[in-house]
Amino acid sequence: MLARQTQSRTLHWLGRQLFNRDDPAAFFDPLLERINPMWVQAYTPARVEQVIEETADTRTLVLRPSRRWSGFKAGQHVNICVDVGGVRRNRTFSLSSSPILWREQGRATLTIKRLPGGRVTNWIHDELQAGMVIGVGEAFGNFLVPEPAQPVLFIAGGSGITPVLSQLETMAATDYRAPVTLLYFVRTEADVIAREKLQALAARYSALTVTIITTHEGASPRYLCAADFDRIPGIRARQVYLCGPKGLMDLARDLLHQRGIDDTDIHSTFFSVPQADLGKEALGGQVRFAESGIDVGSEGDANLLDIAEAAGLTPQHGCRMGICHQCSCRKTSGTVVNRLTGQASGPGEETIQICISVPRGPVAIDL
Repeated sequence: MLARQTQSRTLHWLGRQLFNRDDPAAFFDPLLERINPMWVQAYTPARVEQVIEETADTRTLVLRPSRRWSGFKAGQHVNICVDVGGVRRNRTFSLSSSPILWREQGRATLTIKRLPGGRVTNWIHDELQAGMVIGVGEAFGNFLVPEPAQPVLFIAGGSGITPVLSQLETMAATDYRAPVTLLYFVRTEADVIAREKLQALAARYSALTVTIITTHEGASPRYLCAADFDRIPGIRARQVYLCGPKGLMDLARDLLHQRGIDDTDIHSTFFSVPQADLGKEALGGQVRFAESGIDVGSEGDANLLDIAEAAGLTPQHGCRMGICHQCSCRKTSGTVVNRLTGQASGPGEETIQICISVPRGPVAIDL
């Protein structure tokens, strides 16, 4: 949820009695938003101070969130909230600046690539301007710099460089005392995000080695290969961080396994939902949203969040990828399958994430 959960149970009860809502402080948000959008209480507002064009399809937003925001750690994600065509939309992006920028200047950056057909990313690129206000949630995620310091290998592809930028800046600023190597894969030289920042980091931070590899500028594609690892000293002692397209991450993991590097030393984050093979599962069934009194049939091709939204409900959610847990709801009966792991739940009461849960037979949800 974008609002910070600081209200007491008594205040929640009062808000429900007076205004039929859990956050009475936000009752006046429509008025406050007209006076000063930075006073809104239902989410943490952040003013866009600057929009920087990184590449033809990637922009960096320099944000100044309200001081009630809790900040973040290098490598974490944040949910943002924007109004697109009168509909409030939530999306998840990685923070691309060091937490030091927030602590010292009250600023943070998001570096966002336009996605073909993307409702929110296209709006950000086409409509969002300096001076406008968006909502930000509390940061989350475990894609974090090792503590204490250990040798690190980053493998990033395309816009997967964004959380790595946050980590590298933090390492350089704190004099992270271990070798750090970045292999950054892009289609062409024109697709390099934050080139000047990477060059500056490599120049002032002696422990860092940066290699940018273009995959589609030669006669044939140039992908990650075993020879890339031959050039990295002490690779088996490295903590490896992967962020980028699924194909790159799968290839990297296979090559690392061939080098004897265990999954416990490989850390990854993703921008789209990896899915388990559910081909043999008999999915679908009647879904009852108990609090709303709505019954909906499903064919097994949609998760519970999509089913709820198709039924006209507006459940709380954030990343839609099973990371942030903001969509967690109570299942009172029935079985669901986790589409990330392929594992089935028990048949009784339990808390589930509806964005990654697919019904297997009749299911009842407290929603």
